[in-house]
Amino acid sequence: MVKKIILASIIIIIFVISGIFLLNENTVNVYLDGENISVETKTLDNVDTHNLNKAICNYTLNVMNNSTANVETLKNGVSNLCRDYGLKNSKINIDSSLGPDQIPIKVYVNGTSMLPTLQDGQYALVNKTHDIEIGDIVVARSDEYGEVIKRVDQINGDNVHLVSDNKNISYEYINGYLYQIKGITTWVELSDIQGVVIDY
Repeated sequence: MVKKIILASIIIIIFVISGIFLLNENTVNVYLDGENISVETKTLDNVDTHNLNKAICNYTLNVMNNSTANVETLKNGVSNLCRDYGLKNSKINIDSSLGPDQIPIKVYVNGTSMLPTLQDGQYALVNKTHDIEIGDIVVARSDEYGEVIKRVDQINGDNVHLVSDNKNISYEYINGYLYQIKGITTWVELSDIQGVVIDY
């Protein structure tokens, strides 16, 4: 009888200790919907979670705007911020409107070069990825044109050729000079691709 009570006591102590460890697991949940970021930090440690969450939001926004960053960049950066704030061994969960471990970005379409597919002034939802195929519409940074939304026309290794959907050509006088107005075509590197348009 005494052995059973001791054994039962040991089992209860193990469950209590396990529960304390589970409750003390530091968890950071980051959720993105393409334009909004929410962060929830769960910990029993005495850390400034308010300012930590703000720092994580700012860092996540920078990752969203960085064409070379991905979900691993985001997780590693959040983990480093947690350590900076005294939160060690944190589990980082990234979730989004596209599912786990995805980074959606909402972008504004400026111009008519992607007509009739994309309209000037509308928004498009982009999945932040370098996994592209010919025919995809992508957002990219071009040295010549800045940020562009174009269709993938060719892929040669790490070089990607982008074209406009709008094939119309018009002419306009500006300050006495006649200019040809047409959609641009350009080559960019794969690392310049910010993501693939998945909804518009």
